[in-house]
Amino acid sequence: MAKYILKRLVYLVIVFFIVSFMMFAIYNLIPSDPAMVQLEPLRKSLKPEEFRQRYLALRKQLGLDDPLVVRYARWMGFIKDVKGKHEGLLQGNFGYSVTFKRDVVDVIKVPMANTIILNIISTIITLAITIPLGIFCAVHARKPVDSAIQAGTVVGYSLPTYLIGIVFIYLFSVLLRLFPTGGAKTPGSTYTGIQELLDRLYYMCLPILVLVFTGLAGMTRTVRAAMIDTLSQDYIKTARAKGLKEKIVIYSHAWRNALLPVSTSIMGWIIGVFTGGSLVIENTFALNGTGRLYWTGLNSTDYELVLAMQMFYCLVGLIGVLITDIGYTLIDPRVRIDK
Repeated sequence: MAKYILKRLVYLVIVFFIVSFMMFAIYNLIPSDPAMVQLEPLRKSLKPEEFRQRYLALRKQLGLDDPLVVRYARWMGFIKDVKGKHEGLLQGNFGYSVTFKRDVVDVIKVPMANTIILNIISTIITLAITIPLGIFCAVHARKPVDSAIQAGTVVGYSLPTYLIGIVFIYLFSVLLRLFPTGGAKTPGSTYTGIQELLDRLYYMCLPILVLVFTGLAGMTRTVRAAMIDTLSQDYIKTARAKGLKEKIVIYSHAWRNALLPVSTSIMGWIIGVFTGGSLVIENTFALNGTGRLYWTGLNSTDYELVLAMQMFYCLVGLIGVLITDIGYTLIDPRVRIDK
């Protein structure tokens, strides 16, 4: 197991650097000029020659005239920058945001915390509901209760996320007045510690409800399909013929074998949610999250910010795949990853 994990970590590092170089190259091929973006507000107050001199000096300071490979190595922190220091991604320097006029690391702290809290809580609640519900539907397949649940999941699967968000705002905020319509915290509040966390969670309740509702349909149908296929296998019929209790057959024999394909779907869904799946929710509820921040960076051509967000999404995907592979051995002992 340790040897396999070490090998996978090496692969993860290699893939990360390949993807990072590809993303860096793509964003640098897009027609844009960070030096011009920073100096444009000063154009009217400077003489043309003075503006040109400042522009050329800033391009040299930012290293924009260097080859792509050199700029990538400097951005990652492999080589020294123009100031003679190693200040790249590996050293914790994610660049400077021309939109927010701050270091990227300071810009992404709060949005990343909001997105992580939002997605982790919604994922836990969604799985806690969909797994038992999917098993229940598979056991009672093609019965009226299963047909009713499947009809409900089709409706939930078909409706766009922003429409569900609007409906939930009307129900829970306008009619029932249980939750605020949007935002990340109480305006003007100066809470700290537990009070700050509780206030943030209160404002996230409605977005979490929407994420859970939108995730129920797909995951329930996935679990149901995997369980129906497993329950039709011969070893399940044999277990029942031996007189084993139905709960033992379902949860000890069927569910463990159905979990292998389900785990892949679950991890794929989780990665999708983290890598921009909550963008619509964050925009609908005016929540300061990474999806909304990523969209802002793209619209304002703030590529230092966008690249930092992209690397975060890349890490989420790679770690998710690693967790899935390791989880196979815990779910199914027939999977021998040491060989």
